[in-house]
Amino acid sequence: MAELNAYLKFRGNCREAMTFYQSCLGGRLHLMTVGETPAVRDSMPSAMLEKIMHSVPTSDKVMLMGSDLADQDTYSQGNALTICLVCKSRDEIDTLFAKLSESGKVTTPLSAMFFGLYRDFTDQYGFNWMLQYGDAASM
Repeated sequence: MAELNAYLKFRGNCREAMTFYQSCLGGRLHLMTVGETPAVRDSMPSAMLEKIMHSVPTSDKVMLMGSDLADQDTYSQGNALTICLVCKSRDEIDTLFAKLSESGKVTTPLSAMFFGLYRDFTDQYGFNWMLQYGDAASM
């Protein structure tokens, strides 16, 4: 069964917020900036290079992920939280997508990203979902 994780999006203060959450929840904090991400850094405005592309404070019990919204994105309560399912197989990502996205809106079709297979969508109730599987080596 896939793991369920919360993915928070911030208005440029992801580093500050995730450092705070890590201090509360313990564990280690991993931060990756847009500038450290070869797959996207050349397509982003220079103002975004120091923003957080992906962050994870991890402990034995908690995985809370986050990133800064791109400058062109507007923060709203609806896009500030994304439910992320880390799938255990290619079949699972396809099956969960078929069920959860029914009557919803696909944002990103299944794509091979630098971190593995990925797709995202908004479900019929207005909640944002991300599904991912594997890593670049498994594709």
